[in-house]
Amino acid sequence: MRVSVIGAGVAGLAAATELAARGVEVEIFERAASLGGRAASWQAGGMLAPWCEREAAEEIVATLGARAVEWWAAHCPGEVAREGTLVVAQPRDAGELDRFARRTDHHAWRDEAGIAALEPDLAGRFRKALFFPDEAHVDPRRALRALARALDLKDVRIRHEVEMDPARAPGDRVIDCRGFAARPDLPGLRGVRGEMIVARCPEVTLSRPVRMLHPRIPLYIVPRADHRFMIGATMIESAAAGPMTARSAVELLNGAYALHPAFGEAEILEMNADVRPSFPDNIPRLVADGRVLRLNGMYRHGYLLAPAYARRAADMLLGEAQGEFP
Repeated sequence: MRVSVIGAGVAGLAAATELAARGVEVEIFERAASLGGRAASWQAGGMLAPWCEREAAEEIVATLGARAVEWWAAHCPGEVAREGTLVVAQPRDAGELDRFARRTDHHAWRDEAGIAALEPDLAGRFRKALFFPDEAHVDPRRALRALARALDLKDVRIRHEVEMDPARAPGDRVIDCRGFAARPDLPGLRGVRGEMIVARCPEVTLSRPVRMLHPRIPLYIVPRADHRFMIGATMIESAAAGPMTARSAVELLNGAYALHPAFGEAEILEMNADVRPSFPDNIPRLVADGRVLRLNGMYRHGYLLAPAYARRAADMLLGEAQGEFP
């Protein structure tokens, strides 16, 4: 079987990885000039946090997402940081932390000493926290490059700067992973705008993603190499893909400063916005349309859910899908 995959974001590369592992001849078409050039997954946090996401998501997100850590560890050796997630709140927002605990599981409470043991730079800054030890994270850009390198070793090529129509794509079957660009072919697909900042702060060291709860704008900070941090992210019901707004920048930076004052001296490296493709229930879908299988609607769960949906897509194309999904 020959399969064309359209889109080299996290969904497309995961689908190509699953197909190539089963001996399928795969070719990837990407409209951008380089990897991640026009993919929402390039701006993602890369958190593999099924239990935290359960706070606001359906149970399927935790059920399928629980398998993601091992998938990424198998396909991107050395890229998965298994340090868990720490969830904190200012004393005035302690009620938000209690609410978060009621809506999630797989966590344990930590007091001030426990917080300091996990993240010394947060010592004395919070009275209590929730620790999710089974969660992990990846650097999205490193992870996508690792998948692309592994595919290249299997003679799977990415053809850049090709605006491929799924109906005209070569091969026996097609997996359409164009994200929000596929909106004309997927009724109900909507855009959810997310904004993020990448900053370098040598005075702060974090080992794991830290989520700081707030009644209006919850914040997360994900560590990268060389004291770089991804600070995000807004969730705005809008398909506008323009630059980051001043209001969002101020709110995210104020949140980071509240987490640790040293972020006030951080170097801002990037300020970006993207449009996440989402269906009304915020759950991805696999939609069969003749020889085209559309994989879309990852919302904010791309790295968490792409492995499970890529496996299912491969099963469907090869006639191996059995039973209900998941």
